[in-house]
Amino acid sequence: MELIHELERAQSERTYLNEASLRELAARLGVPLYRLQSLVSFYPHFRTEPPRRWTIDVCRDMSCFLHDQGAGAAALRAALEDNPDVEVREGSCLGCCELAPAIRVNGAPRRLDDPAEVKAQVAAGEASPPADGPRSEGGPWHCDPYAAGGERYQALRTAVSAGDPESTRDRIVQVLEESGLRGMGGAGFPTGLKWKLVRKEEATPKYVVCNADESEPGTFKDRVIMEQLPHLVIEGIAVAGFTVGAREGIIYLRHEYEAAHAALEAELETARAAGALGADVFGSGVSFDIRIFISPGGYILGEETALLEALEDKRGEPRNKPPFPGQKGLWNLPTLMNNVETLAYVPGIILGGADAWKEKGAEGFSGLKFISVSGHIERPGVYEIPTGTTVAELIEMAGGVAGGRALKAFAPGGASSNFLPAHRAEAAIDFASLEEAGSMMGSGALVVVAEDTPMLPLAANVVRFFRNESCGKCVPCRDGTEKAVRMLDRALADGTPLDWETVERVDFR
Repeated sequence: MELIHELERAQSERTYLNEASLRELAARLGVPLYRLQSLVSFYPHFRTEPPRRWTIDVCRDMSCFLHDQGAGAAALRAALEDNPDVEVREGSCLGCCELAPAIRVNGAPRRLDDPAEVKAQVAAGEASPPADGPRSEGGPWHCDPYAAGGERYQALRTAVSAGDPESTRDRIVQVLEESGLRGMGGAGFPTGLKWKLVRKEEATPKYVVCNADESEPGTFKDRVIMEQLPHLVIEGIAVAGFTVGAREGIIYLRHEYEAAHAALEAELETARAAGALGADVFGSGVSFDIRIFISPGGYILGEETALLEALEDKRGEPRNKPPFPGQKGLWNLPTLMNNVETLAYVPGIILGGADAWKEKGAEGFSGLKFISVSGHIERPGVYEIPTGTTVAELIEMAGGVAGGRALKAFAPGGASSNFLPAHRAEAAIDFASLEEAGSMMGSGALVVVAEDTPMLPLAANVVRFFRNESCGKCVPCRDGTEKAVRMLDRALADGTPLDWETVERVDFR
């Protein structure tokens, strides 16, 4: 029924959702009012109050916090507090950490350099104050088999045009297994094995879901991949659909990623025109198409089963596992789910082979890796590196620690990864190596912390993010994060020593 889509459309038309509009929508769709109210009350993207002329969202999380400890947000609020046309909202990571400290002015991302400048632009009535725009390093990207030219979608064309489809599907799974490609969304599950398990499921129809709800502080690599390499994402989804026997693919995209949305929609049209999507893919008789689902917001939606709940027009609360999505996913049917980066690697691996993919790594490691780099760094952005590149080498590649300062610590995998001290910067960026160092690859986001940075406020900021973004379903997370925040806040306020035994007991990760 697409209730979330209908709510999104109604809010877009009317700017907010009041009770009258919800009642009208419930009557038109033939659903109980409480179904709509339960969704509106859960998802942060929906508004029940009319917006002001200007809405300025200010990121309060890790990468932005490192730059000004929240001072910019306070100064901006003070500068605009007397303007009734402006609403300043502090919120979770905006997905543009390279602009830190980042804000969005009526949806347009920019860096917050000077609150007075923003105030002046608002006073002048500029509908869209100048945006710095997203930045990234690299390109042409080495993972793109079409970077040197040539017709795109050749991996898909070759697959669907083969004389023996079942043998071709077996070979695709085998190549992925031999390549060692793992899920790049955080879990690191072997990609070939996941595809094999979903392929073996007998229930139909099957689905392929691309998890593009990148919401962890410090993480923005998938956004850049979608903006600059949308053809690889779409081809990866289509190859996955052919391999597991699905007829529909869904890109679950966070609503702030407007530029990525535009790039994907444009490329979907190009792919359909080229015959790569539709009822008869490249004249093979294979039917497969892709649609985009815009997320109504919330970090918890990055968890695969919470994401599935949202696709089914429910509150995004994680399901108990097992069963896993590969067995009983969307609508209780087999569902293959991978993130953007994982799927973008598939065409190159299929065309070049497993050995060629492995050789792209450094010092005996396999393959390539996209990494978001932010925090105290000279050139924040997205870097494509050979897997096995050390943290120290990547920091040097990104211009070194900002201001020529020494490195104090770093988080190699986003907000959910353990911080490591500077002497661990010789660790290779690889799943096993980072685990051995005491952290994890996580979401592929290196956050750099310079010397003289107090770690306790930073730790409190990270834990506060997880407290704020908890869906509230499970006691350990709901209560554990709140208790941890209270302990850290007391320590910051009056120096109360941390009770480490309690900290370890309420650890919610």
